[in-house]
Amino acid sequence: MSNQKNNINRFTIKMQKKLLILFMFILVAFAGLSARLFLINRDNGEDYKKQVLSQQEYDSTTIPFKRGEIVDSNGTVLAVSNKVYNVILDANLLMQDENNLEPTLSALKQIFNIDTNTVRTYIAEHPNSAYYVMAKRVEYEKKVAFEDLQKDPEQGKNIKGVWFEDEYRREYPNGSLACDVIGFTTSDNVGTYGLEEYYNDILCGTNGREYGYLNDDSTLERTTIPARDGYNIQTTIDANIQAIVEKYLKEFNEEYRDNVREGNGAEGLGCIIMEVNTGNVLAMADYPNYDLNDTRNKQNLIGMPLLDEKGVKVKPTEYVTQEALDAMDDQMMYLHLDALWKNHCIVDSYEPGSVSKPFTVAAAIESGAITGNETYLCEGQLHVGDHDIKCHQTYGDGRISVQEGIERSCNVVLMNVAFALGKDRFVDYQHLFGFGLKTNIDLAGEPRTDTVVYSKDRIGLTELATNSFGQGFNATMIQMAAGFCSLINGGYYYEPHVVSRITTADGATIENVEPRILKQTISNTTSDTVKEFCNTVVTGENGTGHTARPAGYMIGGKTGTAETLPRGNNEYVVSFMGYAPADDPQIMIYVVVDRPNVYPQDDAKYATRIVRKILTEVLPYLNIFMTEELTDKEREELEQLQIQIRTPEGSQEEELDEEGNPINPEETGEGEGEETQEGEEGGAEGEPEDTVDREVWRSFPKDPATGYLVDPNTGNFLDPELGTVLGGGSLMGESPEGTEDLGTGEGTEPEGGNAPETTE
Repeated sequence: MSNQKNNINRFTIKMQKKLLILFMFILVAFAGLSARLFLINRDNGEDYKKQVLSQQEYDSTTIPFKRGEIVDSNGTVLAVSNKVYNVILDANLLMQDENNLEPTLSALKQIFNIDTNTVRTYIAEHPNSAYYVMAKRVEYEKKVAFEDLQKDPEQGKNIKGVWFEDEYRREYPNGSLACDVIGFTTSDNVGTYGLEEYYNDILCGTNGREYGYLNDDSTLERTTIPARDGYNIQTTIDANIQAIVEKYLKEFNEEYRDNVREGNGAEGLGCIIMEVNTGNVLAMADYPNYDLNDTRNKQNLIGMPLLDEKGVKVKPTEYVTQEALDAMDDQMMYLHLDALWKNHCIVDSYEPGSVSKPFTVAAAIESGAITGNETYLCEGQLHVGDHDIKCHQTYGDGRISVQEGIERSCNVVLMNVAFALGKDRFVDYQHLFGFGLKTNIDLAGEPRTDTVVYSKDRIGLTELATNSFGQGFNATMIQMAAGFCSLINGGYYYEPHVVSRITTADGATIENVEPRILKQTISNTTSDTVKEFCNTVVTGENGTGHTARPAGYMIGGKTGTAETLPRGNNEYVVSFMGYAPADDPQIMIYVVVDRPNVYPQDDAKYATRIVRKILTEVLPYLNIFMTEELTDKEREELEQLQIQIRTPEGSQEEELDEEGNPINPEETGEGEGEETQEGEEGGAEGEPEDTVDREVWRSFPKDPATGYLVDPNTGNFLDPELGTVLGGGSLMGESPEGTEDLGTGEGTEPEGGNAPETTE
């Protein structure tokens, strides 16, 4: 036992001696190293310091990624990132020799117009700084000019301490084109609004890094991790079609600016063009628009509705003037700019009006509630609940068929169709058509709209009546467009989309976005019937959409006139939703004019005329051939527009009036030869004959200022072709008991709360 203790003691003492020797050796080595470092610093420290400082920007430099491009369907660049440069000052290096200061500042002023007083102040306050950004995002040409100056034997020898940091600047070569679809980026390269926001993660890449160090020979060594650039996206947007759409929206705005009131030609203008059989959006625009390269230009706000501190339109409506603009603080300015930047084609909901009538008819036929051959008596209004709900034809349309109800846009026919359908099935089909649901279009900002349509437990008979013709519930333009495409393409509901392909910077395809059918809303047979009915809106003798037809083409569609809240304010949203060609729809077009700057406002021609102008250029561009013979006037018109005329031989010439309407349009024969219900001729069995003169309005005098007819009894304006009342007040008349007009009736507020205004 004692031997073991002695061994341990001897081992411990021995180890202690070795550790002491090792410690002394390390201490001597450290002392020698310290002495060597002292000598190096004393003899060569300043040289090494200057060398390191002159290269320090390479110690850890970020290599920025290039944000992916956005191009149209033909490859036209809509958004691109171009390399620019930040001008960096190394004050420490510059002030190593005071003789460098003035030549360097002079060069900065000469090339970049940098404020030299600001730079002097910074140098005085931060003499040891190695990183100060003097100018941001300067062009390559200026960078080269400065570097050439540095190389000059005389001027350049004292230009020190300036270097350049790479960066990318987002640019939009076409200015305002498709601004609401594209969106823009913030100063930190983050997308906001439109495609830039929705596809931000796709468009963004990953920054790289460059590391630098000095080796034993004081030579700079570099290690680089390259940046990964963002992916490119190719859109379904056709820049040429988009430009045509925007041209005519702007033309309308300029024509009616400051017309009845001070402000834009309408509170809002919108247009969507889609491929019927794919869901591809070819064009989407609203007005006013803005320059993507100058997003904060305040002048674009003049003429827009004035907003309060909550971002809601001031009531009664006021409009932005220069004086109001000058008085806005930063918060109010942002609220108005935000309203400008939003894509109102997908963000705003509104009461769609009569463009929703084909949906009601399609649902009733598809469900078996009606056959489509029924007739109904329209006497100018229908008493529902405690209300007399008016038709826009004050004198009534008489006994007409469902087809004629669409052609003439008769509210009474549509209410009867909805009653046959019933509340539960009406709500089911609204959801099937996409109302109250997101379309999931690939653009930022689409809202939920389930609170602006009725549920089964809240819709009453009055609400069913008004909903049947597009009042009392809200929808967005993209919901209407996507749903309408399913009505005319055989019932196939395509998810609307704006991007068709995602590629790498070198063109390799990452993903193809194929058309996606989500559901079938109606059968092919019902779809064919709906098209027959909608064709008569343009071709029928009493059709409300004659002025939408472009020269040489037959199209179909539906006009819309929606009365805004509060009812009776004589403010309307007018629209036209159509398709071309009529016999085989390829594209859908939807134009909405929100409260045109005219009086009276409730005239769908303000929308149909825009449609006609757009289609006159778009259809030939898409190689959709003409089907109708042209008149001499139409040929002259097209020659002025330089539109290529394609007219098949053997087409019969159609005589048009000065507005492009058929004077004696050929009867389409739709509905002829069909089996009628028992007693249909002269009224259904048990129903009275229609003996009232429904066309007494033809004898009314014409107002020379507007061209409208004037009802001598009420003073209301009437359409001189159709006899429909314009500016005639609310659709809801007083009840027999004298109950106050309630707009769309008691309980019309979907899912609680007030029914939202038309475009909010």
